[in-house]
Amino acid sequence: MFTGIIEGRGTVVRLQTTPDSDSATLVLDTATSGDTIRGLPLGGSLAVNGVCLTAVRIDGTVVEVDVMGETLQRTTTGALAVGATVNLERCVPAGGRLDGHVVQGHVDGVGALLERESQGNWDRLRFSVPAPLSRYIAEKGSIAVDGVSLTVTAVSPAQDARQWFEVGLIPVTLANTGLGGKAVGAQVNLEVDVLAKYAERLLQFAVPAAAAGAGVVLP
Repeated sequence: MFTGIIEGRGTVVRLQTTPDSDSATLVLDTATSGDTIRGLPLGGSLAVNGVCLTAVRIDGTVVEVDVMGETLQRTTTGALAVGATVNLERCVPAGGRLDGHVVQGHVDGVGALLERESQGNWDRLRFSVPAPLSRYIAEKGSIAVDGVSLTVTAVSPAQDARQWFEVGLIPVTLANTGLGGKAVGAQVNLEVDVLAKYAERLLQFAVPAAAAGAGVVLP
């Protein structure tokens, strides 16, 4: 589990996709990220732009991870170019501080930056969101954008054809994460609040159970 508090940034050294495009190997240089990977064991988890990946080789500050087809299809990982910078976070230890929110590193979908506006010492960003995910995003709720834990400041009306949400980035977030340099049109990984997804899933079972207890016959 992660918290969405970015600990450092890495640089893409190589992204090698298999001939069938069903998996890939991603190599990152974390030399500029301080102690982010210190103590990271082989098999340890590392969130890369919000995607939970497993370290399969470590050589000093260089980390290699395997990326499966599902991840390539549902995240921006497959589009990473050599030299690109990525947000990095180690998993939170038991008893550690939950400074952001509960982030699994299981990306739900990809959005795009629609608008960016400076508000003085902070920026307002508006992102598109796939329609099936918008119901899990609420004003003042939490969302992970490229692995960064953010508070939602505004959401689109439910009936809008194009769904979006907005967040505000303070100076430390602008300076220390990749979101500070995102241009309009750039794609990002989105992970919605897992608690909202569980609540919806539980309700799917609770409604038929309640109806059955009342003697209602369901199809």
